[in-house]
Amino acid sequence: MPSAEQPVLLIVMGVSGTGKSSVAQALAEHYGYRYLDADDFHSDEAKALMAQGTPLTDALRAPWVRNIGAHLTQCAADGTNCTLAFSGLRHDHREQLRQLPFQRLFVFLAGRKDTIATRMNQRQDHFMPTSLLDSQLASLQSPSAEPDVIEVSIEPALAEVIDNCIDRIDQSLGKTDSR
Repeated sequence: MPSAEQPVLLIVMGVSGTGKSSVAQALAEHYGYRYLDADDFHSDEAKALMAQGTPLTDALRAPWVRNIGAHLTQCAADGTNCTLAFSGLRHDHREQLRQLPFQRLFVFLAGRKDTIATRMNQRQDHFMPTSLLDSQLASLQSPSAEPDVIEVSIEPALAEVIDNCIDRIDQSLGKTDSR
């Protein structure tokens, strides 16, 4: 892991519908970090494809990950601590983020397919349809064995998920009680 002098990047990852944006926003507020949503870096073409139920290929994801990396590189240069809501489905994409000059930690939000589908069906005004959940799960290369990843269950209520994330992050980054 990079040195403690580097800014911190908390990457909240998982398939669509696990609560990445809600958790990453809450963590940004809790720690006083800048919140970023990887969805904001998708091209209009990619969003349109997903809205039509077409899963993205690795080739379509490549410029998206590069755009995120370029933005985060500037944040690091500015010394800005960030949280990032990012699917992180592919190991290669996680590796690209590991090359950035941050002290970083991945928070993998994991849950049962039925829980995720229920949450996706309850969302409004989101471009990702529930019909893409199976392709998201199929694309996910599990990060569970990677040393800079903590796994947090999404099965409890959101407030408890956030509290669990804070507890695990504080343990992993050696912080004392940050509440």
